[in-house]
Amino acid sequence: MSKGKILLVLYEGGKHAEEQEKLLGCIENELGIREFIEEQGYELITTTDKDPEPNSTVDRELKDAEIVITTPFFPAYISRNRIAEAPNLKLCITAGVGSDHVDLEAANERKITVTEVTGSNVVSVAEHVMATILVLIRNYNGGHQQAINGEWDIAGVAKNEYDLEDKVISTVGAGRIGYRVLERLVAFNPKKLLYYDYQELPAEAINRLNEASKLFNGKGDIVQRVEKLEDMVAQSDVVTINCPLHKDSKGLFNKELISHMKDGAYLVNTARGAICVAEDVAEAVKSGKLAGYGGDVWDKQPAPKDHPWRTMDNKDHVGNAMTVHISGTSLDAQKRYAQGVKNILNSYFSKNFDYRPQDVIVQNGLYATRAYGQKK
Repeated sequence: MSKGKILLVLYEGGKHAEEQEKLLGCIENELGIREFIEEQGYELITTTDKDPEPNSTVDRELKDAEIVITTPFFPAYISRNRIAEAPNLKLCITAGVGSDHVDLEAANERKITVTEVTGSNVVSVAEHVMATILVLIRNYNGGHQQAINGEWDIAGVAKNEYDLEDKVISTVGAGRIGYRVLERLVAFNPKKLLYYDYQELPAEAINRLNEASKLFNGKGDIVQRVEKLEDMVAQSDVVTINCPLHKDSKGLFNKELISHMKDGAYLVNTARGAICVAEDVAEAVKSGKLAGYGGDVWDKQPAPKDHPWRTMDNKDHVGNAMTVHISGTSLDAQKRYAQGVKNILNSYFSKNFDYRPQDVIVQNGLYATRAYGQKK
């Protein structure tokens, strides 16, 4: 007889799982934790069947599960209704970063612990942000389409192609990921790097960026905090979103805020899709108000086939740089968050509950105090 049931919800890898054993985040490879879990005397149930609520495998198995593990890339939404139907549930683990798929208020009411593997994706997402910015500003998609279509119209690509150098680039959120984006941008010799956050970056962190700027291009003093978001986006050529999703950031980038942005600016979002109003962003791209929008996060995941971000474009067909949710699930990141899940489980199994403080979202009916800024 098992000590309890653990429910693991992951996407299907299919032939890709056979070809790549490092693809730990798929259902076939189960984060590499089955043997570990079974050695602890627990039963592991894995499934891809998470929707629709309330008639999926998740609904059936969650009723007597003690732990549920899911990812932000293929999330099982642990709603208030599902929590109400799961009397044995003690722990929700996000294999990755971002726990907005869990109803945290309901979890607190039931004193269910919610954790994630903080830090497992920071490098991966920061690199994806940089890739997306460059795809947009260099009109990579326009050039690539010509290459594969047998065309050769240089002017047709170059008329929408710019350098990143000497541009004003800003981030909404300067935490673990946002700061790393700023670090990587320094080497491109920007005119200014701006950030909007509820608190100032530590002086040491700002000095590090300015010293790097001096080293690369002799400028220095390029980093500035802007206290009003509208003021920041009004002067930015590129805006990247790197803040959490919460009640104040949901729908933040709507038609009104976008109206304050420079005409022809670029917007990149690898944080959470719901921070932007999908229809407003798509319309801004279509009209040319935004030269492009890109990222990998969607307000519902997997995104429906008719989601406006799948087909949004401008008249020159260069404005869409969307991907599926992949920024934080590189093979390197998968290794990190698989190990992080194992560490969280080990803390639970030992009954010490000595989770890393930065991994805890809610515990004992309370929101945890989360480390922010430069703590790694």
